[in-house]
Amino acid sequence: MHQGDLSPGALDGATSVAIDSETLGLKLGRDPLCVVQLKGPEGDTHLVQLDRSSYDAPRLKRLLTDPNTLKIFHFGRFDIAMFLVHLGVMTAPVYCTKIASKLARTYTDRHGLRDVTRELIGVDLSKAQQSSDWGAAVLSPEQVAYAASDVTHLHALRERLDAMLVREGRMALAQACFDFLPHRAALDVAGWEEADIFAHA
Repeated sequence: MHQGDLSPGALDGATSVAIDSETLGLKLGRDPLCVVQLKGPEGDTHLVQLDRSSYDAPRLKRLLTDPNTLKIFHFGRFDIAMFLVHLGVMTAPVYCTKIASKLARTYTDRHGLRDVTRELIGVDLSKAQQSSDWGAAVLSPEQVAYAASDVTHLHALRERLDAMLVREGRMALAQACFDFLPHRAALDVAGWEEADIFAHA
C-alpha cells in the first residue's frame, strides 16, 4: 500500500496495466475517489491510497495518460470519469472487459466481474468488502485483499475475451468502443450520464 502516489519505478515499462478504483459511493461530483489499485502483466499489485486533500499523484497521473500503456478496466466508464473529476486527467488508451464481455458473450446477460471471471478463468471472486468504508485512514487486510483481487485476473480476462471477439468477428467493433470510452466518461462528468445522446428521442 502506498500513500498518495505510486512508488518510484512501479510498473515502469509495462505495456498494459490492470486498474480499478474504490470510492465512497457511485455519484460523480459527490463521492470521493479513495484508492486506486494497479497490476502489470506480472509481478505485484500496487495499491495507492490517495491524499484526498490534494489528489497530488504525479506518477499515477503520468501512467494513466501514457499513450504507450494500455489501461485495462472492468466497467472503465466509472473509473475513467472518477479519474477525470478528482485527478484531472483523461485516461487513455483503455480496454474494458465489461464492454468486451457484452460484445463477445451474447449468450448471457451476466457481465459483472465475478460472473465473467468465474466462467472464463474458473475463479470465484469474493465481493464481501465491496461496500465498505474506503475512506478509512487505515484499510483492513480484508479490504486490501479485495482491492487486489479486482485487478488480479483482468489481463487473463482480456486474453480470453479477445479470442472470443476475434472468433465472432467483433474485434474492430470492440476497439471502436474502447476508443470512445474516455469520451463517454467525459459526457458523464459533463452531466449526460443518464442520457443516450444517440437515441432518436
